[in-house]
This record gives sequence, C-alpha cells and structure tokens, in this order.
Amino acid sequence: MSADISQSVLLPYQQRWVADTSPVKVIEKSRRIGLSYGEAADDVLYAASEAGANVYYISYNKEMTQGFIQDCAGWATAYQAAASQIDESVIEVEGKQVLTYTINFDSGHKIQAFTSNPRNLRSKGRPGERLVIDEAAFVDDIQELLKAAMAMTIWGGQIRIISTHNGEDNPFNELINDIRAGRYDYSLHRVDLDEALADGFYRRICQVTGQTWTREGEADWRQQLINRYKPNHDEELFCIPAQGGGAYLSRALVEACMAPAPVLRFNGTREYNALPEPARAAEMEDWIRENLTPLLAKLNPRRRHALGQDFARSGDLSVIAPMEIGETLHRTVPFLMEMHNVPFKQQEQVLFAIGNGLPRLCGVAIDSRGNGAYIGETAEDEWGSVVDKVQATENWYRERMPRYKARFEDSTITLPLDDDLVSDHRAFQLVRGVARLPEGKTSGQRHGDGAMACVLADHAADLDATEIDFTPVPRAGATYDPDADDDEMIDDWGGGAW
Repeated sequence: MSADISQSVLLPYQQRWVADTSPVKVIEKSRRIGLSYGEAADDVLYAASEAGANVYYISYNKEMTQGFIQDCAGWATAYQAAASQIDESVIEVEGKQVLTYTINFDSGHKIQAFTSNPRNLRSKGRPGERLVIDEAAFVDDIQELLKAAMAMTIWGGQIRIISTHNGEDNPFNELINDIRAGRYDYSLHRVDLDEALADGFYRRICQVTGQTWTREGEADWRQQLINRYKPNHDEELFCIPAQGGGAYLSRALVEACMAPAPVLRFNGTREYNALPEPARAAEMEDWIRENLTPLLAKLNPRRRHALGQDFARSGDLSVIAPMEIGETLHRTVPFLMEMHNVPFKQQEQVLFAIGNGLPRLCGVAIDSRGNGAYIGETAEDEWGSVVDKVQATENWYRERMPRYKARFEDSTITLPLDDDLVSDHRAFQLVRGVARLPEGKTSGQRHGDGAMACVLADHAADLDATEIDFTPVPRAGATYDPDADDDEMIDDWGGGAW
C-alpha cells in the first residue's frame, strides 16, 4: 500500500489496472471496489486526447451504464477536458432500438455506452478504438459478445473485460482459466476484498465519508460486509466462482494421456533404515545402478529435461518425476520414482542420480514445505539457479493448475500408465474455487503424491532457466578429435552429460 493514499486519486490496484496497456486485459474482482471508476478515469483521458480514439462501454443493465457515463462526465470536468454534456439517444440496430449515452470530446472522439448486444460491435473497430465490457459474467451471450469484440484488435483496438464471478461454469470463468492455462496471451488481473483492503480501500471509504480510520474499525467493517453477502461472500467478495466442488481431473481425461512406462518403487524397510549410513548409501548405489541407470541411458540426449519432486519422509510417498520436453513442446514423463520411508541422505542420493543423469537439465522444482526444505536446499546447492524451492500456496495452485489441466485437454502431456497415478490425479479437488490437494490421505497411504510430482515437473519445465551441461576434462594422454562422433568423444574424454 502506498504511504499516503490521500495523495493519490486512484488506489494502487486501480493504478495497476490503468497502467496496463495490453491490447486485451481481463480482471476478476471483488464487488464494488471502484474498478469501473478507475476505468472511467482512463477512458476520459483516452477519448479526450487527439492521439486516442473512441471508447465503447457495455454493461448488463441500464443502471450500470448510467453510472459509468456519469463517472466519465465527472472525470471530464475534473480534467477540464473539452466535452459535451451527456447525450441520451436511441439508435436503430438491425431493426431493434438500443438506448445509448454519449459524451463527445473536442478531440473528435467520444465515449458511448450501450447495451450488451453483440450486433452493436459489428461496425466498430477503427484504429485504436477501445471496448470496455463491465460485469462481463452477467451480460447476455458473453461468448458471442467476445467473438464480436476480438475483431476490434485487428486494427490496434483495445479490449478491457471487468467482472465479478457468476458461477464456475460461466464463460467468464472459463476465459479466466484459459488465460491461466496459457491458451490466450491476455493480461490477467485479480483483486479480491482483502487485496483491495491492503491497498487502502477502506481507508478511502473513511476519507470520502469523513470517518476516522482504525485497524479495528476496518476489521469490523470487513466482517459486517462478509455477513451481508453470506452465503455468497466467496464469489462476491473473494473471486471464488460458486458451485466449485468435485474432482478437478476426470479419469477419462487422465487415462487418455497415459502410455506404458516404468514406475519404480523403493520401500525403506525397518532393517534398511537401521543400517549405518555408509551401508545404506552402498545398497542404494547398487539399486540405482540396476534400476535407474538403464532408464536414464535411454533418454534422448538432444531433448531438454526437467524434474519435480513431491517430498515426504515417512508418512506419504516421496515421488520424483522427470519430464522430457519434445520438439513440439509435448511433455513426457519417461518414468516415475516413488520412495516410501527413505532417509534424507538416500533420497538426496536418488535425486542427484536422476537429476545429473537427465540430458540438458533446464529446471528443477522441489516441494520445499516442512522437511522438504532440506531437499530443496541440497538441490539448490547442486544445481543452482535452475532450482525452484516451491511453497505450494493457494495462489501457486491458482496459477499452476489451469496450465496443467490444459495439457490433458490439449493432449500435450504423456504420463506413465499406472492406476495409482490416475488416483493421485483424481485427488485434486476444487477448494474455494482453486484446484489443490485436500488435507489428509486421498487413497491408502497416498496423498496425491505422484500427481503433485508431475505438476511440479510441469512447473519446472516452464522455468526460465539456463540448462545445465558441461564438457568433461580429457583423460591424461587423450587428444581431442573434432571429427569424432559423440560416442567416441565420450569414450576418450571420460564420459559425462552432453
């Protein structure tokens, strides 16, 4: 929050919205936090400038349309922008009468507000023109409206989509999830009630109404607001679409993206854990040589690879998922490594064997909550900046899971065919509108561990990191032959990752 909000006309979240000049930007927001008011301020400056263009505003009812155009008139007066009074008129659109409100500026541009009829947009879209769709989740036939609106971007137009949520299955929420999944390169903003309060929303209310702000007063006001909106407070105030519940990924969706591949399992028995650490390390080294090394040798040395680990020491499974990134960016988990009740040092041993055996390692994501912080730190010591020590917060799930789900919907991911892995993916539930693993066991001794490792690997594959590679030091007496093939070079120069 800024040091003194009284010195700024717009609050920080309004400023961030206005400052974003993306061709298409979308915001999911809490009810009545002044986003449309901030948009009106920017639209007046845009229309009043000779370098700007016309602005068209659509909402789902007459009262909202009137309120927006009145805000625009107020801003025009504040800016001392040369503009006409509000003109209320009825225009004919394909045989239907449509009520409009218009402010004309001396710049030659106008702000025109009308009803949410997609036909109204068919003649719009001159260079630079801007469309604002307010409370988009509530307009009639938003899909047709957006289809018509996108044509405005052809000649450099701009689209601003503002709304609270109106159900999980609403096209507005689908649009939000598609943006998070990376299907559209639109700019996405989110401001719930608590984020608005952190930016001074209640302080501004006190300033406008002549009240004295106190921390206790803000807490009481927040709770009273929640009580008034119950049972719809999550949707109305906290950007959580209603009717969220049930499995996030269906069995059919997951199984369609599976193919036969090894799932390795190592169980740390009581006898094994009782061994001295050097003995455990030696036994694990033998196991790695027999089981992991042959799989690593089969990986394509020309492909980039990432890995994710969902860590657990004794209760849940600790799972490592390597991931190959193909030429077409298709992502494949060539095998899965599951460990149960395995000591820290031996988990580190397995992790390093896999990570250092992956060709062109470009990203590592480690679940670093609780005891996982140890593995996260050791991985960072080993591989440096390619490691992300993940703290899986609600916001992390909110941003990550739509992208991961899109891999299945678009058939751009392949996982090992394994029933436990299917069950792990089915464990993701919508909790407060966000897909995440619920508390407690989800199946037997499992807690969605395999699926979480795959999600982390997918996240690691998206990291903007430089891949790890090196040229080995030659053996004594070896000579470098630039014409030698890779296998000969590895034999002469002592092996290594290429």
